[in-house]
Amino acid sequence: MARPIWTGTLSFGLVTVPVGLYSATEDHSPHFRQLERGTSDRVRNLRVNERTGKEVGYGDIVKGYEVAEGEYVVFEPSELEELSPGRSRTIEISGFVQLEQVDPIFFDKTYYLGPRGKEYAHVYALLLRALADTGRAGLASFSMRGKQYLAAVRAEHDLLVLQTMHYAEEVRDPHREVDNLPEAAEPREKELAAARQLIEALSTDWDPEEYHDTYGAQVRELVEAKLTGKEIVAATAAPESTNVVDLMEVLQRSLSEAAGGKAVGGKEAGGKEAGGKEAGGNAEAGKAAGERAARQNEPDRAGDLSELSKAELYKLATERGIPGRSSMNRDELRHALEEGARPSRRLHAVS
Repeated sequence: MARPIWTGTLSFGLVTVPVGLYSATEDHSPHFRQLERGTSDRVRNLRVNERTGKEVGYGDIVKGYEVAEGEYVVFEPSELEELSPGRSRTIEISGFVQLEQVDPIFFDKTYYLGPRGKEYAHVYALLLRALADTGRAGLASFSMRGKQYLAAVRAEHDLLVLQTMHYAEEVRDPHREVDNLPEAAEPREKELAAARQLIEALSTDWDPEEYHDTYGAQVRELVEAKLTGKEIVAATAAPESTNVVDLMEVLQRSLSEAAGGKAVGGKEAGGKEAGGKEAGGNAEAGKAAGERAARQNEPDRAGDLSELSKAELYKLATERGIPGRSSMNRDELRHALEEGARPSRRLHAVS
């Protein structure tokens, strides 16, 4: 069992329960070491005085707060430690809020909260059930590793989850940060109807097992290729931007492709779920697309790859050793499995 990264008490009103905080996620990204080219010698980072170029010992480093260019207010580390909130012992819930009122942009990292002993299970279960029944999250503050956090405590299945949150001043104004946001642009009704229909055709249920770190898989395949002297396959080219002039044509082609096979999650294409209404200007096209999809979705051909989801196709491609499978979309996986190999452009062979 994992050890908690923080221990203390969770309190709401006069009710308290000792809890432990556990990391809810882990990083599976590929990690690399820096090496000097042509050697196996690792390159390490040093603390260097940028003026003299000489290395500076850790004990000779102080903190500087820049008040003007090149001018600093200097602090000893001990001075800042006195201001630090330290490692508080309490996650104090000050109020409860409906989860849908909180914009997801405020959420940061997720942790599991667990009781520190079986004797505290009853009080823990009380808060868990009450939060689940009301659909609310407890807004709390606590300190950990020299930093004070705003957090939301909520029920998730059979345990409590704590999510650290950004303060309002930490969230940037998108209109100051993002260029070229649409202002007065209004899509044509036929385009909007087709876009809505396409969204309905591609609607699915959330299944986290359907999604994988394809970059990490590509890196591992590349490592394997270099170790075994196999060829390196070119990555899939990025799609071109849609020209506004061709927008309606692209939407119609997208609808045809969505209707040409089983939609993600097993839903019929053509927008017949999510309320059962078809989009306005393209109702007849959507109806025809839905009928074609329904006919093709009938499981009357055993072993037909078009009946499989992307996850099932990926699993089959893995079993058959299809190269470059981690970068393929669903149609490319199906085609590669049907042809026995993915058509690709060779870059070079590893010598």
